[in-house]
Amino acid sequence: MASDDNTGPVVIVGAGQGGLQVAASLRQAGFAGPVVLIGDEPWLPYQRPPLSKTYVTEGRDEALWLRPESFFDAQQIDYRRGTRVLAIDRAARRVDTTAGPVAYGQLVLATGARNARPPIPGLDRAHDLRTLADAQHLRDIVLGPQRRFGVIGGGFIGLEFAAVARKYGHHVVVAEAAPRLMSRSVSPQMSEAFAQLHQNLGNDIRLGQAVTAVTPDGMILDNGERIDADHVLLAAGVRPNVELAEAAGLDVDNGIVVDGQLLTTDPAISAMGDCASFPDPRSGRRVRLESVQAAIDHARHIVARLTGAAPGPYAALPWFWSDQADWKLQIAGLAMPEDRAEQVADHVVFRFDALDLLTAVETVNGPRVHMKARKLLGTGMLDPAQARALLT
Repeated sequence: MASDDNTGPVVIVGAGQGGLQVAASLRQAGFAGPVVLIGDEPWLPYQRPPLSKTYVTEGRDEALWLRPESFFDAQQIDYRRGTRVLAIDRAARRVDTTAGPVAYGQLVLATGARNARPPIPGLDRAHDLRTLADAQHLRDIVLGPQRRFGVIGGGFIGLEFAAVARKYGHHVVVAEAAPRLMSRSVSPQMSEAFAQLHQNLGNDIRLGQAVTAVTPDGMILDNGERIDADHVLLAAGVRPNVELAEAAGLDVDNGIVVDGQLLTTDPAISAMGDCASFPDPRSGRRVRLESVQAAIDHARHIVARLTGAAPGPYAALPWFWSDQADWKLQIAGLAMPEDRAEQVADHVVFRFDALDLLTAVETVNGPRVHMKARKLLGTGMLDPAQARALLT
């Protein structure tokens, strides 16, 4: 291991897809030391993206598992499920957990994120959709008698759930405080296209209307309108889980601050995935990505560093997706909010920065263009003429 502790255990806090990838990649890279994976949920590590999509339709828990139980024994990964980390003792190189202390040589924080909870009266009445337990509860409701749903938030999760609920005949009202859907993630053109999709499905989309209260019979909008709803889903974004790091004296700024090697200010502690704030190699800005693929790429980069591969700064190309009804949105690259958006074909949008270089490509049901964009953007930013080659 390329650290000042060549034998100490690698302890991973967080057993999501990224945390599991660290453990699996360590073994694939030939690391023979102890690997401890700590997760606070009672299940095997599972996929989160299907929870708001196919899981509601299929309901097969076993389809979510990333690895079978036997994998952990075969790979000698000490998976401690249902265990919560209480504190990090950096001086002693130890984490304190609900099941006792665990020593580390290198610590990887993959603590993820949790639902943001705006200061809305009555919000305790709303459902979350973040964990398998949340999804199991909502699935029982969606597959039951016809209901009225209110959704707080017009981002990926809220819209994915709205599409599934509508498929089962439920009435859905989506209230988004911003003036357009998915405003943090996509161009205005793509926002408009998805607003039209949901309206065609029969969903009621309210833009620029914040929810000010959740009541026993629905929710109240900031214009005073009362929306009748049997159930309300909270899907107003997430907040990174940084409390452990902050209490341990690590830098925090919209996530656990790491450098281009995904290292914190403590050389024995790395952070990755939804909880990590890292320098974007293209824009130079500090970013935090809520993306399964980013978590997997982070994991592989950290393992390469820990096992002596000495990689350069993290530079994997981000990409994202969302399935809503029969539309598959795919985004290659990472656009900044101010990047220019140009619709170049039906359901294909290019994003360009101030230097007129391509930063991202948004497509709907366009896997060929998406894959070409990922390949070409991975080699560097493109000018407009080069970008148009993606359409040929």
